[in-house]
Amino acid sequence: MARKENPYREYGIGTQSVHTGTDYDVGTGAVRRPLHMANSYRLPDDLSQVNYSSTDLLMYARNGNPNQHWLEEKIAALHDAEDAIVLASGVAALHALFWTLLQSGDRVVYPKVSYMAVYRMFHELFNRKFGVETVMVDMTDLEAVRAVVTPGTRLVHIETPDNPTIGITDIAAVAKIVHENGAVLSVDNTFASPFHQKPLELGADFVVESLTKFINGHGDAQGGAIISNDVETLDRIRYEAQVNVGSVISPFNAWQIFRGSVTFPLRMRRISESSQVIAGWLEKQPYVTFVSYPGLQSHPGHELAKRQMKNGYGGVISFGVDADDKAVERFCAALRVVTFAVSLGHDESLIFPQPSYDERINLYPEKFRKGFIRFSIGLEEPEDIIRDLQQAFGKAGLC
Repeated sequence: MARKENPYREYGIGTQSVHTGTDYDVGTGAVRRPLHMANSYRLPDDLSQVNYSSTDLLMYARNGNPNQHWLEEKIAALHDAEDAIVLASGVAALHALFWTLLQSGDRVVYPKVSYMAVYRMFHELFNRKFGVETVMVDMTDLEAVRAVVTPGTRLVHIETPDNPTIGITDIAAVAKIVHENGAVLSVDNTFASPFHQKPLELGADFVVESLTKFINGHGDAQGGAIISNDVETLDRIRYEAQVNVGSVISPFNAWQIFRGSVTFPLRMRRISESSQVIAGWLEKQPYVTFVSYPGLQSHPGHELAKRQMKNGYGGVISFGVDADDKAVERFCAALRVVTFAVSLGHDESLIFPQPSYDERINLYPEKFRKGFIRFSIGLEEPEDIIRDLQQAFGKAGLC
């Protein structure tokens, strides 16, 4: 795929968010990129050199669309990377990366604490369907990582902060172990976003972002991205997973995410500042059993997060209460400012209980196995969020 030089590469992330990928519309002179909903595009008169599985030429929407390409420019710029590929969802991006890199007989090491779709892909699908050896490990324990990442390992995949316990993994240290053993490292950066963390600078080979979350930021479009300086492998992913498996993003979703990304740095700064305040308040409440947020000194990964992250510590807090699943559900349902729903990274705060019957619960540290709640902070006033939490704790009988 032909790549454009980013003229804003030397500017800050706020300026890049506004300007990268934008230009005057050729047809009208408009200062906004148009939405192109076309499925098909004009072909060249000479078809002898056309590769119908290529993404080099606009010909059919599954091979790529202009809105996708403009968003890819922006996402690559936010990570200071050579290239990015944008697909239909965060899970589509994860699957596309794993599908392209792995073959039967390969060995993968991945976290005990990970996003449900990653757990499903490795715990069930890739090993049962394709004979990929999959090994889980506590990624926050470097000695445990050294013990399982051995020569012959093909891929190591990490999340940091992880979903849902907000554990912190040392990207640079894991990258060193991985590369010493001839493997490649992928990092799911969704919880941190490029505003707080750029894993390629710390040694990662590939980064995955769920654009659905903080980068879009409005809860109205799905998308995912793979970011890397390995442009040849990204082109393989385009060929194998986008064109020939069909995980392409729709033009409308790409257009929406492009629009949402303009305010991404402003939203992340506000969300991170609010999260720090709210996490500190939760930690002081006697009926809260734990708070997991890397901005707190009590977090076991706090010092690492101070070195590895910048501009704050993100917008997701995990905390616990001494209550059963039903009481936790009553608490979530009693909230009025905070929205009781799945997902994260929206403009509104979202809260979701992690039930004690989750099949993965025994993989989590022990304190996360009862009354565990994941909390994504939005753009509301932090004082209003705290007041809402207080009244809901009262209604649910938890304080």
